[in-house]
Amino acid sequence: MMNIGLPIAIVLGAALAAPAAVHAQKYPVKTIRLVLPFATGSAVDVLARLYAQKMSEAWGQQVLVDNRTGASGIVGMEFIARAAPDGYTLGMGNVATLAINPSLYAKLPYDVARDFVPILYAAAIRNSLEVHPSLPVHSVKALIALARARPGELNYASGGVGSAQHIPMEMLKAMTGINIVHISYKGLTPAFNDVLAGQVPMMVSGVVTALPHHKTGRLRIIATTGATRTQVTPEIPTIAEAGVPGYEFDSWTGFLAPTGTPPAIVAQVQAEAARISKLPDIRERLTAAGFEVVGGSSEAFETLIRSNHARLGKVIRDARIKAE
Repeated sequence: MMNIGLPIAIVLGAALAAPAAVHAQKYPVKTIRLVLPFATGSAVDVLARLYAQKMSEAWGQQVLVDNRTGASGIVGMEFIARAAPDGYTLGMGNVATLAINPSLYAKLPYDVARDFVPILYAAAIRNSLEVHPSLPVHSVKALIALARARPGELNYASGGVGSAQHIPMEMLKAMTGINIVHISYKGLTPAFNDVLAGQVPMMVSGVVTALPHHKTGRLRIIATTGATRTQVTPEIPTIAEAGVPGYEFDSWTGFLAPTGTPPAIVAQVQAEAARISKLPDIRERLTAAGFEVVGGSSEAFETLIRSNHARLGKVIRDARIKAE
């Protein structure tokens, strides 16, 4: 007699396994954790929660925002890097954690190129260069001329060494040869308040933060820092337009996953995040919060990270900036 037991077992096993295989390929089937190395209530936190809500609605699974702050974003980035690459831990990084920290710190517990898969370039937070009205300048050219006439006498505020207020000013100094002294604060708020009070004459901050004070005359925005003018201040030139060709600095952010995450899952998350980026209500709310929505591809995000790492790394090295 023919032994049909083995073939039947194989056929039955395959039949039983087929639904399981289909089920295993479906994503997501459980809660997703979206890890942020940024504080609750921060600009990136606002963006992340908007996307998480839309993803939850689309997928029928909850996307939980998990704020893991500390050490200039290093704590959260390390957590993302070490998470299981199964698609159920996603993360967000920004210009500081992905492009500045690798040059600012001698050693990091994560490697940007090795540990992360870029998913989507979500948005840029547009910044402005503002001065206190007591400083007699109304343009970038006038500021440069004054700084050259008074080398080492002017100063600027930032929220800390290596911050998104510190690096763009050091870039301006490097590209123009001016000597303006850095005054480092423990956080953006005290720095900005001292500029408002006239204790320090200038700084770079988010354009939406500075704009209300610009309108009331308490501050004067003389330029914005991006490659193009902002949507909320189209009448104000960029620093590049105002006399420093090639100048560009944006505080961008985007989605990423641990290396090893299946490409099909990365593609699904990218497609969903890109869809959300195009929704009118999302674009309206993020524009009001100071973002310019991009919704770029994984490849665009990877290119952005690499180019900023190289360009900003040179600024950090040339200015000999070290983490405190």
